[in-house]
Amino acid sequence: MESYAAGETEPALLEETIGANFERTVAAHPDREALVEVASGRRWTWSELDRDVDALAVGLARAGIRRGDRVGIWAPNCAEWTLTQYATAKIGAILVNINPAYRTHELAYALNQSGTKLLISATEFKTSDYRAMVDEVVDQTAVEQVLFLGSPEWADHNVHDPGTTLAEVLDYSLTDLSPDDPINIQYTSGTTGFPKGATLSHRNILNNGFFTTELINFTEQDRLCIPVPFYHCFGMVMGNLGCTTHGATMVIPAPGFDPEITLRTIAQERCTGVYGVPTMFIAMQNHPTFADHDLSTLRTGVMAGSICPVEVMKRCVEEMHMAEVSICYGMTETSPVSTQTRADDDLERRTATIGRVHPHVEIKVVDPVTGETVERGRTGEFCTRGYSVMLGYWDDEQQTREAIDEDGWMHTGDLAEMRDDGYCNIVGRIKDMVIRGGENVYPREIEEFLYTHPDIEDVQVIGVPDEKYGEELCAWIKMRTGTEPLDADAVRAYSNGKLAHYKIPRYVMVVEEFPMTVTGKVRKVEMREKSAAELGLA
Repeated sequence: MESYAAGETEPALLEETIGANFERTVAAHPDREALVEVASGRRWTWSELDRDVDALAVGLARAGIRRGDRVGIWAPNCAEWTLTQYATAKIGAILVNINPAYRTHELAYALNQSGTKLLISATEFKTSDYRAMVDEVVDQTAVEQVLFLGSPEWADHNVHDPGTTLAEVLDYSLTDLSPDDPINIQYTSGTTGFPKGATLSHRNILNNGFFTTELINFTEQDRLCIPVPFYHCFGMVMGNLGCTTHGATMVIPAPGFDPEITLRTIAQERCTGVYGVPTMFIAMQNHPTFADHDLSTLRTGVMAGSICPVEVMKRCVEEMHMAEVSICYGMTETSPVSTQTRADDDLERRTATIGRVHPHVEIKVVDPVTGETVERGRTGEFCTRGYSVMLGYWDDEQQTREAIDEDGWMHTGDLAEMRDDGYCNIVGRIKDMVIRGGENVYPREIEEFLYTHPDIEDVQVIGVPDEKYGEELCAWIKMRTGTEPLDADAVRAYSNGKLAHYKIPRYVMVVEEFPMTVTGKVRKVEMREKSAAELGLA
């Protein structure tokens, strides 16, 4: 059987704009709680949130923002991020998500490449002085106005005037907006070269948020803790849009991820779901106060961003009460989710796979060289097609054509296998695959094995240069608290007889942290560079 699958077609796709969908939810649940910001203690019902979203939308319109104009947001997670997301969607402006970790060079690039007209920015976060960085680059960009959160100018754009409606300040009708209009530009965290601006429509992200949470049985009774960044699809699509399409409550635990604050928020706000990348769940589960927090209200959540270690998933189910927790797989360019485990899947499927095809989506696994669909059980490149595929990279037709073929298939660059039951697994990135002496080695398999060592908290495996074999394996290991560091001999002894000899890492580096992107993905390119330098390899 070929490695191809098509998703369910019921329920039907939402054929409406984000603003129209938001207003339907407000009408259905005006007095239910919509948004909670734990850090400030602020709370909104749906009708209050709608009022404040409209106030900001009116302010943006008065500032000259119109359909198709780009509005940048550069801030950590906060209520104002959410307000901006829905205010721009209501007037048809394109929200440009700017990574909070960016510095001046990257900020200037994103603003210029997207043609951002108005920038909404935090003033500071952690060690970042956003105001100073904006002042340094704004004159080099097309930005006409900057609104700093909490400033008098920001307040002026958020004055609620009950006598003014959006229709009165816009020179077009909101009914003119189309679900196929671009509404969001997200810069992918490229490992080489400049980031690319994935351009997404109302239809792309509204439906993906809806179906991701539909598959974990979301209703207006749910309360979702969102510690993942809004700047990325995980926070603003799977989180915010997942909630607003179902009338569920969005709970923002903190501006940035903190394991103890997240645990405390789940308990205090009686959250029924929580999102995170595997490293977040590892940090929560290994926090000294983990057992002190009442997590009994949890029933579900999503783990995504990278493959989840089996033991972490088991603890989510057994100790965090997340019996319906789901694994999702996707990428920014696909809005993001393409496959997901289902709430009633057995433990094996929820710990050993990335799920099966999403509703209204097609997937296939192809030979990276010939492009032919491979038989199930064979490794190839994961491709996906459907409503979720981006409109393209902003102002970059060449890279768009390289990613999306003539038949509409998005080529992900991920190596995958589709099982006989249609469930898939990612075995690595095409560029991460290690070729050692002619043998193809997939780091993911070795990482899963080493994770079973009782003293290892987390592990990443990469390829490093080798004169004899072309590449050799190097394992970066984070030790559990209170354990002795492992060396290459200890790892070899643990692996002998369990892994083929060519899969046993030659080098071991014990580290405190892995280099990460802001979205929680490990930067293996940086790890390879550091390993080669420290090990003295050419």
